[in-house]
Amino acid sequence: MPRLLFTKEGPAVWISHLDLMRLLGRAFRRAGLMLKHSQGFTPHPELSIVMPLSVGVESRCELADFALAEGETVTAHEIPALLNPVLPAGLRVLDCLENGQKAGKLAWLRSRLTLTYDAGVPEGAAQALTDLFARPSLTVEKHSKKGPVETDIAPMIREIRVEGAEGNMLRIDVLGSAQNPTLNPLLLVTAMETYLPEYKPDFVQCSRLEIYDQEMKVFR
Repeated sequence: MPRLLFTKEGPAVWISHLDLMRLLGRAFRRAGLMLKHSQGFTPHPELSIVMPLSVGVESRCELADFALAEGETVTAHEIPALLNPVLPAGLRVLDCLENGQKAGKLAWLRSRLTLTYDAGVPEGAAQALTDLFARPSLTVEKHSKKGPVETDIAPMIREIRVEGAEGNMLRIDVLGSAQNPTLNPLLLVTAMETYLPEYKPDFVQCSRLEIYDQEMKVFR
């Protein structure tokens, strides 16, 4: 099945997952491309996001699988140039692959948290956070469909680095589990609020940078 590689940045980060699905479906139609639809009383386009993104989080590595209707002759190489002119600001197709890897091979997600402190970065914050995330166990409260649950996020972290950015900002780069279980990078902020509330930032920006398979090869 063909797969889009696209970015979701700027104003597009506020588009919800369901709205994004509808938007992409309309974009295909506006580009003159017909998607294959399911059978039954409520047919829907064969279009899916490999790893749905939370509202407010930006990404450079989003993937969407789709199937074109029978009779469409456009090649995967031509699709980005057809879709990009009809997409809103912040959404841009970088590539289209003839066939994507199986979703089960997706293993690791590299993300970046940018922490902003209105009054400046507190003294000792970078080292304190480095020590916090190095703990062998780091239990936080995670909200699920069944309510709050206690989750140890330490085993989900493969690599993490805390460093100063510009002026009043700190940056946390983390390589964490992408599925089974999934590490939501924003749980690192929850850990900060739980164990080191004095270093809680005033604003957090979260970005997905890249995704990998089990062998740390870029997943596409």
